Amino acid sequence: MRIALIGYGKMGKLIEQMAIEKGHEVVLRFTSENRNELTPALLATADLAIEFTTPHTAYDNVAACLRAGTPVVCGSTGWNHQLAAIKAYCKEVNGCFLYASNFSIGVNLFFEVNKQLARLMNRQPQYDTSITEIHHTQKKDQPSGTAVTLAEQVLEEIQRKTKWLNEGLPAPEDLFIRSERLDPAPGTHHVKYSSAIDDIEIIHTAHNREGFALGALAAAEFLCGKKGLYSMSDVLHL
Repeated sequence: MRIALIGYGKMGKLIEQMAIEKGHEVVLRFTSENRNELTPALLATADLAIEFTTPHTAYDNVAACLRAGTPVVCGSTGWNHQLAAIKAYCKEVNGCFLYASNFSIGVNLFFEVNKQLARLMNRQPQYDTSITEIHHTQKKDQPSGTAVTLAEQVLEEIQRKTKWLNEGLPAPEDLFIRSERLDPAPGTHHVKYSSAIDDIEIIHTAHNREGFALGALAAAEFLCGKKGLYSMSDVLHL
């Protein structure tokens, strides 16, 4: 594949390194300094774009790729309120788009376990639920996109919880997400069910960023040449 990298920080550079090791070619690199060069003509020279930037720029970056007819894999988090709009735009222009809050294969398996456990716990009102996420201090969004995905999965299954909360004092119907920022933590996510009798916990801990980069490349390989909307569940056949 000929890849355009939109966002060339630590994650972008790691993706580039792994892409080259897998025989792919990185033909474009966009940062905040040359984002004005994100044109249809340039994007047309790539088979696919991989976008890891910020919550404030993700929508415009993805839209630029879709306008150019370039399939795009996006891992930027913190812009969930715009996802429905960008998916509608993708359908409108017959584009190709894959979004994931986390590309790690392990995390996506963890998502499936989380959904199943929440489904079981819906019938066990004696358990309260909470989520803790721990990341490095440079992480821009809080709570993490992965924690939000976990929370939304729990809210879909557990009827006694109505919304998630990241600060303040939670009410009984709130699902509290605790965020901690510690270096050099790449990412830990902890879903806990507590009762007066016992606790049930599931935890995913990333040891480094390689899992995220490998997952993003797997998504790119899956997406290349396709049309439509996809997720990591499609990539992993979950």
